[in-house]
Amino acid sequence: MQIRRVHDPEADNATDAIVDGDRALKRGTAGAALRHRDFRLVWGGTFLSNIGTWMQNVLLGAYALKIGDAGYVGLLYFAQLGPLLFLSQIGGVVADQVNRRRFLITMQSLQMMFSFVLAGLVIAGHPDKTAIFLVVLAIGIANALNAPAMGAILPTLVPREDLPGAVSLQSVQMNLSRVIGPALGAPLIGLFGIASVFAINAGTYMFAVAGLVLARYDSHSPNPVQGKPLEKVLSGLKISWHDRLLRRIFITMFAFSFVSLMYVGLFPEVAKANLGIADPTGDTYFFLYASWGLGAAFGALTVGTFLAHHSKAVLARWSLAAFAVVLAVFALIRSLPLAFVVGPILGFMYFVVITSLSTVLQEHLTDDIRGRVMALWIMSFGGTVPLGVFVGGWLISGLGMTITGVMICGAVIAMLLAWFCDLIAVGAPAPGEHVDRQDH
Repeated sequence: MQIRRVHDPEADNATDAIVDGDRALKRGTAGAALRHRDFRLVWGGTFLSNIGTWMQNVLLGAYALKIGDAGYVGLLYFAQLGPLLFLSQIGGVVADQVNRRRFLITMQSLQMMFSFVLAGLVIAGHPDKTAIFLVVLAIGIANALNAPAMGAILPTLVPREDLPGAVSLQSVQMNLSRVIGPALGAPLIGLFGIASVFAINAGTYMFAVAGLVLARYDSHSPNPVQGKPLEKVLSGLKISWHDRLLRRIFITMFAFSFVSLMYVGLFPEVAKANLGIADPTGDTYFFLYASWGLGAAFGALTVGTFLAHHSKAVLARWSLAAFAVVLAVFALIRSLPLAFVVGPILGFMYFVVITSLSTVLQEHLTDDIRGRVMALWIMSFGGTVPLGVFVGGWLISGLGMTITGVMICGAVIAMLLAWFCDLIAVGAPAPGEHVDRQDH
C-alpha cells in the first residue's frame, strides 16, 4: 500500500462541491452524504430500526426489575451489551471473509426473529426468566456479529470524499435513536402494553433489512482473510498494534470508554446523588438524559457540517480537553437548572470526540482489513463502557467512592488523553493535507 500526501487548501475545498438543486454542497459534509441513494437507504433503515431497539432497551430494564431484582437487571444488561466485547472480533473476521450483504441481512433477520420471541414470552403472564435471558443474549450475539460488517460497508455507500459526512450522520442517528426510542416507548406502553412495544421493535428490523436489500454496495472484501482460525480472530488486533495511528486511536478510545465514560451507565446515580432526582423512570430524569443525548447528536452533526473541513485529528485532541473540563464541571453541579445547561454541552463534546476519532479511523483503513479493525472499534466504543460501568459501580458501592469522585477521575484521564492523542505525529493527515491511498 502506498500513501501519498497531497496539499489540499481550503480554497480547493470550496470549489469541490456537488449540486443540490440550486445549492452547492461541500464534499465531506452530512448534506453531501445524504445525496447518495444507497447511503440514504441503509442509514434510514437502520435509523428506524435503532429507534425500535432503544424503545426495547430502556423498557427491558424496567421489565427486568418488575419480574426480578437488581441482579437480574444487571444480567440482562450484560446479555444486551456483553457480546460486543467478546464476539466483535469474530464478527470482524466474518465481515472480511463472506458476502457482507447476505451476512448482514441474516443477522438483522435473526434479531427480528428473537425479538418477536421475546414479545411472545412477555405476553405469557409469568414468563421464564431464564428463557428471557437466553433470548436477549441471542439478540445481543447477533448484534455483536453484525456490527463490524455494518461499519465495513459504510465507505462503500458514499465516495471517499463524502465519508466524513457519512460517519457524522451515523453518530447522529445513534444518539437521536436513544432519545426518540424511549420518548415513543413510554406512551406506547400505556396504549398497548410492554409486549406490544417489544413486538413493534421486532417489526422495525424490517426497515433495516429493506435498506440492506435495496442499496448497492460492495459485498466482498477484496482479500479474504487467510490463516488458522485463531490467527484470523487476532489479525485485527495485530494489524492495529503494528500501525502507529491505529494503535494510538485504540489506546485512546479504550481508556476513554473505560474510565471517562463511566458516568454514562451510572447516570441514574449522578441524577440521584448530585441532583436529587430519586426516580430514574420519571419525567425529570428522562428530560435530563434526553437533553444530554440531544447534545451528543448535535455534536456529531456539527462535525459533519460546521466542522466538516477542519482536521479531525486536531479536533479529536481539542474536544478531549474540552470534554475533560465540562465533565469536571458537571460532576460538581448540584443545581438542576444548571445541569440542564451543562449536560447537553457534555454530550456535545462527548460525540465530537467519538465522531472525530471514527472519521480518522475510517479514512485510514483499506477495505480488505476494514471489518476486523472496525471490530476493535465496536469493542472499544460499545463493549468497554459496560466494563467501566461495572468497575465504577464497585468503586461506589464497594469502596465508598462518590459518583463525583468517579467523574473527576474520568475528567483527569480525558485531559491526559488529550495530550496523548497527537494523531498527526503518528500518520494522520495534517491540516491542509489529504491522503491519497493506492492499494496493492
